[in-house]
Amino acid sequence: MQKVLGERFTVLAVNHPMGNFLDAFYHTGYYYTFVGIMQVLAALLLLIPRTVVLGALIYLPIILNICILSLAVRFDGSQITSPLMLCAVLFLLCWNYHSIKHIFPFNYLQVNSVLPKKEELTKRFPLKFFTGVFAVVLFVVFHTRLFYDIMPRNSYSDCITQCTTENDKGCYTFCDCIHKQGKSLEICLEELNNVP
Repeated sequence: MQKVLGERFTVLAVNHPMGNFLDAFYHTGYYYTFVGIMQVLAALLLLIPRTVVLGALIYLPIILNICILSLAVRFDGSQITSPLMLCAVLFLLCWNYHSIKHIFPFNYLQVNSVLPKKEELTKRFPLKFFTGVFAVVLFVVFHTRLFYDIMPRNSYSDCITQCTTENDKGCYTFCDCIHKQGKSLEICLEELNNVP
């Protein structure tokens, strides 16, 4: 709703890679408001069972963009939640595949023989499904936490908490580069790699 109302939705410094992006995004004018309207519309459509497929189709490109952006700039704020939200919308689309399968140029007979019809689903506790969901959540959490050796974090003080010792020159150089000098993530990572 903050986007719809034309307000900023973050207090990240412009020096932070995500803060820089969000500041530029805020200054796009009606595009910023349009994205907010589409997010609210998708949320409302997802709440109504009859329109859940339309809501999921609208939300898919939005959350895919947020997910890729969060991973690209190593943003702590949505690094775990956005991949999980992407998985959730993909699950909704798979669950409602019978409603959207006709837009795909596949052989419908093969698809119908592989996927059960909605009426054939049982009320048994879906142990396999919840085991799979649990495995995906664990994978996302561990992958996002262990994938990067250093992150910009949200502030300089948060960033230097990653530095293992006071002599970790590379870590301090990276945090200073991002938060105090305001250089891009690529330049700061290059400087980090050049520190002996």
